[in-house]
Amino acid sequence: MGGGAEKSFASTAAGDITTPKDKEEDVSLTDLKKRMADFAKERDWDQFHSPRNLLLALVGEVGELSEIFQWKGEVPKGLPDWKDEEKEHLGEELSDVLLYLIRLSDICGIDLGKAALRKLQVNAIKYPVNLCKGSSKKHNQTVNTSFPAATTSNGSGSIEDGVGVSHDGV
Repeated sequence: MGGGAEKSFASTAAGDITTPKDKEEDVSLTDLKKRMADFAKERDWDQFHSPRNLLLALVGEVGELSEIFQWKGEVPKGLPDWKDEEKEHLGEELSDVLLYLIRLSDICGIDLGKAALRKLQVNAIKYPVNLCKGSSKKHNQTVNTSFPAATTSNGSGSIEDGVGVSHDGV
């Protein structure tokens, strides 16, 4: 995260951050965003947290996450055949990806929760149940006359593929 040797968010010293398990509460994106900002500020890492640097760190963490699944083939939901240590490692890498994503969105001034809810609404229009249920076809491979013309926030006139359907990579 900082200069020199990078440390992942999930591998910080024990006791650095109180976890929701300790408090027996759910965690929110707002809480994580604040904790991440505090974490970086305490370590004087804001100077390294440019959008570019955070994106590259995020991509690196996605690579580490991918390595976990690389040679396993398809795995069943719940990972019943995985050892506890493997699941713990998976949780750490998933957490690193989530935390970098939250930090990146914060630095870019994007309300990630609102953006995700908006994207789910867009995908509900792009992938109506009556045309897409049980299908892995992309939205442009189905006949959907109800999909309104929409623009992105940059006015480009297109909406990128997103989350919410299995073939798009949730």
